Amino acid sequence: MTTKSIQEAARQTIQQEAASIAQLQDFINESFVKAVELISVCEGRLIVSGIGKSAIIAQKIVATLNSTGTPSLFMHAADAIHGDLGMVQKGDIVMIISKSGESPEIKVLLPLIRDFGNKIIGMVGNAHSVLAKKADIFLNTTVSAEACPNNLAPTSSTTAQLVMGDALAVSLMHVRGFNSDDFAKLHPGGTLGKQLYLRVHDIYFHNAKPRVLENAPLKEVILEITSKRLGATAVTDENEELRGIITDGDLRRMLEKNVSLGTIIAKDIMSKNPKTISADALAVEAIHKLREADISQLVVVAGKKYLGFIHMHDLAREGFI
Repeated sequence: MTTKSIQEAARQTIQQEAASIAQLQDFINESFVKAVELISVCEGRLIVSGIGKSAIIAQKIVATLNSTGTPSLFMHAADAIHGDLGMVQKGDIVMIISKSGESPEIKVLLPLIRDFGNKIIGMVGNAHSVLAKKADIFLNTTVSAEACPNNLAPTSSTTAQLVMGDALAVSLMHVRGFNSDDFAKLHPGGTLGKQLYLRVHDIYFHNAKPRVLENAPLKEVILEITSKRLGATAVTDENEELRGIITDGDLRRMLEKNVSLGTIIAKDIMSKNPKTISADALAVEAIHKLREADISQLVVVAGKKYLGFIHMHDLAREGFI
C-alpha cells in the first residue's frame, strides 16, 4: 500500500466511527434517563458484564464510573456462570454490554440474574436481541456498520459502547453534583491528583524566607538575595506585612543607573505591587500566575502578611511542569 492509501484508510475509519457516535444522540431517550435515575439511587454497586471485546469496554466503563463516584465492579460473562456470579449482591444493578445480545453466555446469565432479583440494564447494538428484550432497561448502541472494511471486526460498535458508557458516567456526575473536590478525593496519585488537591502551603514552606525592612541598606539587600538563593527578597514592615519585592533583575537595573550606591535603601528600588498568591490557593493556580506574568517566583501571603516564596522550580519538582 502507498502512503496515501494508508492515510485514506485511517481517515475513513475515523469518519465512519465519528458518524456512528453522532447517531448515538438519537438513542439518548427515556430509557437512558431511567438508567441514570436507577443507578443514581442504587444502594449497591453497578456490576458491568460482557464477553469478548465488549468485556474490555466494560472494564473501561467500570474504571470511569469508579473514578467519578459510582461504585462499580467488572464481571466477565463467561466467568460469571462458573462462579463469579457470587459477586452480585442484593441491591446491585447488573449492566450487560453486547453487540449482538445473543451470545450463549449472556443467554445463560440473564435468567440467573433475574432469579436473584437484580435489575438488568442491557447496552446492546441489536434492538431485537434476547438481551434487549429481557433487560429491564435497554440502552441502544446500534451502529450502521463497522469501520472494518469487512464489516466484521468490532470497531464502530465498541466505540459506541465506550461513548455510551461515558455519557452514563457524566450524566451521573451531574445528577449527584460530583465536583472537582470529589474527584480529587478519588485521584490522590499522580500529577492529575496533585492539580486537584496540592496547595501552595504544601510546597512553599520548604524554601528559605528572604526578607528585609524598607530601610535596609543595599548591602543587606544583596546579601539576603544571595544567601537565600531565590533570586528575590520580600520587603516588609516590622510586623512582616508585605510592602514590596526586590529581584536580582531590580538590582541589575539599579546598577545601570548613575546613582550613589551608598545611600540606596530597600524601598528605593523595590517594586511596590509584587505578584502574590494566597497560601491556600491550589498549586496549579500558581503555575497560571507565573506563566501569565512571565516570572519565576510569587510572594506567598495570608492577607497582608508575608509568608514566603513559591518558585517555578518547586512546581517543576512536583511534576506540574
